[in-house]
Amino acid sequence: MDTDDIARVTRQSPADRRLSTRLAYSPLLIVITAMATAGVLIYARFLLDPAYRGDLLPWLLVLVAEGVLVAHALLAMWTMLSATKDPRSFQYWTTKERLYDGPEPDRALSLDGAVVGVEVFITVYGEPVEVVRRTVQAALAIRGPHRTWLLDDGSSDDMRTLANELGCYYLRRVGSAGAKAGNINHALTQAKGDFFCVFDADFVPRPEFIEEVLPFFTDESVAFVQTPQTYGNLHTMIARGAGYMQTVFYRFIQPGRNHFNAAFCVGTNVMFRRAAVHEIGGIYTDSKSEDVWTSLKLHERGWRSIFLSRTLAVGDAPDSIEAYSKQQLRWATGGFEILLRSNPFSRRRHLTMDQRIMYATTATHYLTGIAPGLLLLVPPMEIYLDLHPVDLSVGVWQWFAVYAGFYLMQILLAFATLGSFRWEVLMLAAVSFPIYLRAFFNALFLREQKWHVTGTTKAAASPFNFIIPQVLAFTFLLVTSVVAVWQVQRQGVVTLGAAWNITNTLILAAFLVVAWGEARSARRSRKSLRRAETHPLDAVPSSRHHPSTPEEAAA
Repeated sequence: MDTDDIARVTRQSPADRRLSTRLAYSPLLIVITAMATAGVLIYARFLLDPAYRGDLLPWLLVLVAEGVLVAHALLAMWTMLSATKDPRSFQYWTTKERLYDGPEPDRALSLDGAVVGVEVFITVYGEPVEVVRRTVQAALAIRGPHRTWLLDDGSSDDMRTLANELGCYYLRRVGSAGAKAGNINHALTQAKGDFFCVFDADFVPRPEFIEEVLPFFTDESVAFVQTPQTYGNLHTMIARGAGYMQTVFYRFIQPGRNHFNAAFCVGTNVMFRRAAVHEIGGIYTDSKSEDVWTSLKLHERGWRSIFLSRTLAVGDAPDSIEAYSKQQLRWATGGFEILLRSNPFSRRRHLTMDQRIMYATTATHYLTGIAPGLLLLVPPMEIYLDLHPVDLSVGVWQWFAVYAGFYLMQILLAFATLGSFRWEVLMLAAVSFPIYLRAFFNALFLREQKWHVTGTTKAAASPFNFIIPQVLAFTFLLVTSVVAVWQVQRQGVVTLGAAWNITNTLILAAFLVVAWGEARSARRSRKSLRRAETHPLDAVPSSRHHPSTPEEAAA
């Protein structure tokens, strides 16, 4: 590029083109993150100080559980502070400006003067037709020449009819080996584009997806570009909790992983370089978390990944306890599979040390979901067995000060980063331990995890079918709380164990109230379904609107 070209591009650059040299976070956020880090370290020192150690068993439970939480909190803040720059470079903006080759309407997509082809894959496995329809329509409307494929692993004639109606390519295969990964690999035998995008059936892409993502591939080392999962159906407590649980990850953790070349694919809203995927033998098929495994294989081969922190598709979060439980079980099983079958620190892994740390963090992340289950056992030990995690000489306020330094600073950090702290996130984090325990044993004993789709047309099952361990835990804690209150009245002193156990009981109670409300809604839905089947003319079609843009989701 000559001097005149550089001057012309610079004059035409929008203001956000210079984001690559601007700090992503305000000084206040950096200060709060540093304070939160200090709070974590102070709490860790308190736990490890022999002078404060109580009885061995509860102390070990606290040490193991809180140790996992402390380690991941430190790693998360380190990753967040590493994300200081926008990944869009001067080269990106120049390529974007020259993305189209030739006049309308026959213009083609071009990278560095070479015409390239782009395929758009929509993976389908039994989702409702109307959900798939809005995704296919949006995919067809993406700007830039491309071919849209409906990849039907559910072998549905309704999907074939939909594809014919909308004018996209339709593909189904014999059998379903490899699940979603096998579906994509099969499509790659038919679609020959240089690059391909993947969208889940419920994620509606924006028209500018290709224009925003493809210019990154002017760097020949880039294997894939991932964009966030943004949710537009936060109409239930479960959906809000599940959605906001992902917000910090997509807004701060994934951008931080760019710094270490360790941002990983999340299975949707992503564009791949076909040659890179071909080099590793296709999308990884031996796990339901094919996205993370494929990323790991690509990074081992020296390929680069990029996370673009810009919403370019809007989808559906799991909006029921059943959907949330199945989603988290699948995700966690995949994470534990990496821990148990592909240790990132193994000498056989060809990764940089930074990448090893990042993938180890991913592989052990769901241990933070098991930790609350271990901590539930500590207060009953004090109430029933008079076993204390900290020495009795430690005052309640001293213990609370160091404890708050850890947890309250995390809440303050959430306010600073997200503008709010959702109690639904705290509730789900505290009650999901049975899901993650089951996932760990699935990975340990190589149990097959069935695929689950977000949308469904059948009547929902009772949520209590999926939370029996939580119901049992609540019953035990409720009885323990009654005993604790009796002890407080008898002794005239509010103990740490009593306050802690009652708090845990209330959190589980809130979750069961949500489940009860969901069960009532499910019963009403089943009655309406039966009534509609008996009296079809009385059935009223749903008019619920699914937002397809971030602006609608925000509204």
